[in-house]
Amino acid sequence: MVRQGYKQSEAGIIPEDWTTPTIQGLLDRGAVIGHLDGNHGELYPRSNEFKESGVPYVTANDLCGRRVDFSNCKHLSEERARRFRKGVAKDGDVLFAHNATVGPTALLSTELEYVILSTTATYFRCNPDKLINTFLLYGLQSIYFVTQCRAVMAQSTRNQIPITAQRKLSITLPPSKAEQEAIAEALSDADALIESLEQLLAKKRQIKQGAMQALLTGKRRLPEFSGEWEITRLGEIASIKTGSRNNQDKVEGGQYPFFVRSATVERINYFSYDCEAILVPGEGGIGSIFHYTHGRFEVHQRVYAITQFSPKTSGRFVYFYMMEKFGAHAMQNSVKATVDSLRLPTFQNFEIVMPPTVEEQDAIAAILSDMDAEITALEAKLTKARQIKQGMMQELLTGRIRLV
Repeated sequence: MVRQGYKQSEAGIIPEDWTTPTIQGLLDRGAVIGHLDGNHGELYPRSNEFKESGVPYVTANDLCGRRVDFSNCKHLSEERARRFRKGVAKDGDVLFAHNATVGPTALLSTELEYVILSTTATYFRCNPDKLINTFLLYGLQSIYFVTQCRAVMAQSTRNQIPITAQRKLSITLPPSKAEQEAIAEALSDADALIESLEQLLAKKRQIKQGAMQALLTGKRRLPEFSGEWEITRLGEIASIKTGSRNNQDKVEGGQYPFFVRSATVERINYFSYDCEAILVPGEGGIGSIFHYTHGRFEVHQRVYAITQFSPKTSGRFVYFYMMEKFGAHAMQNSVKATVDSLRLPTFQNFEIVMPPTVEEQDAIAAILSDMDAEITALEAKLTKARQIKQGMMQELLTGRIRLV
């Protein structure tokens, strides 16, 4: 049952006064251009033509959220760039990656006269009388538009969306530019929050990385502690052995954590351990996955459980030390087979430089644990903000919620 004031369309239920026009009909002079075409048969820049500065050469990989990330762009000399008749994008154009995966998108903001697009991206130049470019930016991210793109790509042998097909893609469109602007502003505010959280999270991760490098090497010493640090081997301060379970033993919603060969912690309904432990996969993600737990848990047969720490050892300190130092050691000592794997001696012989007292180890681990907790809380906020934005897009870009 379609409620009053709404209608059924190819995009689903939308307001009666909304339409679903093709993008081609909304663009400035029908501009949908996404590939290079040089003079004298030179279709693409050669690798030796790229410069450190000049006119940016933008690829799909440079489209980052709402904007273009120019930090990794290659460049062409102005003389070389002028030889391209197509693939010239300008300030305010909406950019769209049309190969391999659907999206991402970006709004080009530049003081330059133009940039050059690679064959992996398209620019859309809006007719200002019909379409707000920021509204189009979000329209290209909508479920309706992405579904159309996937249908086209499923029929393409080259795993991309040809220019001819892009011209026929549609978006849902409010009847007035005022409503377009209101929707775009609301979604831009949501993006601004996401970007601020991403920046804060990156900063916190950098701070933690710096703290780990300083605190775990003794370069920065907590003021209340002194004494020489000591070198020991992991096998001398803890018990190390693999578990006995297989992936098939996991149970959705199980009572206890089940540590397998991935960063994801599964669940299970029985346990073999009830203690403090560090869990490290012996294959898959070599030297990059570490878990710390204290309580009841179960372990996969190719995951090493490091337990029973000596009285003078802080298990949490060892956990942070392994996160910082074990990866390089693991890669140097992995067994090269079909899948790189680690054997018990690699763990037993891993050298750790430790403060002389467990109190100092605990103090260092506490600082790093607090940083971890702050990062985890920020990650949760970021996930929630992204979910809220997705919900807003679904409501606003289908007219379920009207802002004007």
